[in-house]
Amino acid sequence: MRLRRREKSGGDISGRAIKNPLAQAAGLLSWAVVLGMRIPLSRVIGDESVGLFAPAFELFFLTRLFTSYAMTGAIAGVIRYRVKREQYRNAKRAFNAAFFMNLFVSVLAAALLLLFSRVIADILVLETNSRMAVMACGAAVVLASLIGTFRGCFNGYGLGLLTVHSQYIECVAMVVCTLFGSRMFYDYGLKVSALKQNSGLACAYGAMGAMLGVMLSQLIATIHLLMMYVIYAGTLRGQLGMDNSRRTEPRYYLQRALLSNSAPTALAAILSNLALPIDQRMFNYCMNSTDRGETRTALWGSFYGKYAVLIGIGTVLVLLCVNSMIGRIAGAYDREEYRVMRDRIGKAVRKLCIVAFPAAIYLAVLARAVVASLSFGGAEADVVSWLHQGAILIVLYGFCCLSAQIMSRVHMMRELLCAAAISLIVHVAAAYLLVQKAGLGGVGIVYAQLIFFGIYAALNFFLMTRNLKYRQEWLGSVAFPAAAAAVSGVVVGLVNRLLLEQVGGALTVLIGVAVGVFFYITFLMILRVIGEAELSRMPLGFFFIMLGKNIGVL
Repeated sequence: MRLRRREKSGGDISGRAIKNPLAQAAGLLSWAVVLGMRIPLSRVIGDESVGLFAPAFELFFLTRLFTSYAMTGAIAGVIRYRVKREQYRNAKRAFNAAFFMNLFVSVLAAALLLLFSRVIADILVLETNSRMAVMACGAAVVLASLIGTFRGCFNGYGLGLLTVHSQYIECVAMVVCTLFGSRMFYDYGLKVSALKQNSGLACAYGAMGAMLGVMLSQLIATIHLLMMYVIYAGTLRGQLGMDNSRRTEPRYYLQRALLSNSAPTALAAILSNLALPIDQRMFNYCMNSTDRGETRTALWGSFYGKYAVLIGIGTVLVLLCVNSMIGRIAGAYDREEYRVMRDRIGKAVRKLCIVAFPAAIYLAVLARAVVASLSFGGAEADVVSWLHQGAILIVLYGFCCLSAQIMSRVHMMRELLCAAAISLIVHVAAAYLLVQKAGLGGVGIVYAQLIFFGIYAALNFFLMTRNLKYRQEWLGSVAFPAAAAAVSGVVVGLVNRLLLEQVGGALTVLIGVAVGVFFYITFLMILRVIGEAELSRMPLGFFFIMLGKNIGVL
């Protein structure tokens, strides 16, 4: 397939770039905070409550991918396209059309969650006690759609920093409100469970309280954005006097533009994140078929609230290193500077590999120390086992996210959708065979996820390289960082074995990572993967430059 420049629609026009690194990484940092919230949540209400909270939060997250994530970008693109042409009345009509359409979709989704909460709890996830949490997420879905609409409006008018502020406010509010709400309702649930002689009710109330905390965080973010909209309303109204619109665009045309820009993005995002709810259903079925049915909810709570959190945070740290490069790659593509684009893709892949390989290997080697330092409690042995076998997901998931973002920005949505759909189908088949048929439980889920992200990464890479005529340099960018990380991982393993019982988990992790990074960077210098230019931009890079010159590798 030849490299081709695709026609732009209104939603693809690039906006004013935000240069502040904290602003650029607001989405990733916010998601890391929300992920980390699950660890103290499991301490407040227990693993079983987190297992009941999981399906409700995942349903909220999946609906939000359309009403907030995809629609934010579509609204911003449609409004920005008209603002640049000083068509302010049509831009206002686009916002109104988006507001009512998004509100209708979210209210419909919330109504379905309320009406079919019992079906979702009893049949789709096999967790009867999760019904109250599922019902509680209905209001959060509606508020999330309002958040997405206002953020899209602000981005379209070039007020992206307001969106960044709201993201940080939302994530902080979510942590505080979720922990407070879960504790309050869990305590109330203990009284109800004692009265009705049903110990599971306390966990059900705790999960519902956590979901109500999420809803309250959405309300706080909505109020903040509404206040900002009221403050800037005068400025926006003043622009109407400078309107250059030749005609008034009908609402159905604007809504069609919004749907055509948001639907592919939303579908690709949903297909990429649909595996976890499916996995919980298969996991519960497997546990019910064995003698571990009574512990299935707590065990899934450990998987969702501990293992998945560590993998997710590790991936976020990796993506933070390459996040700013995605916009540069897309910019080169839009300017038809294809040689520059390919060079930047190569640098992004190389940088991701340099960070992702040691992150995955160190997490696997230091799994026991990490779990001990966080004082998880509960199914610690299972979490350690899952980390030993699934830490490589950091590499696979990181590359999937990087390649998916690049493909989205260079208008390869059809290819991305195909890759996501094929990977999900294979994942469901693998999970069915490994979990429901072979009865491997949590280990089977880990293997099925490895298959999913492995196929997804391979398909994305194949389609991206074929369409963009990009050729990967495997030795210096992939093989050498992997080898250096593996050798330094052996050193970290020795540190872990010597110190874990002597100094505890936290110090073992700190010392192990410090020693591992020292040897890793040294090996990278010896293998000529990084040079003086890269080291000069690193913390303590001067030390490694001096070391490299003394041993003759720089």
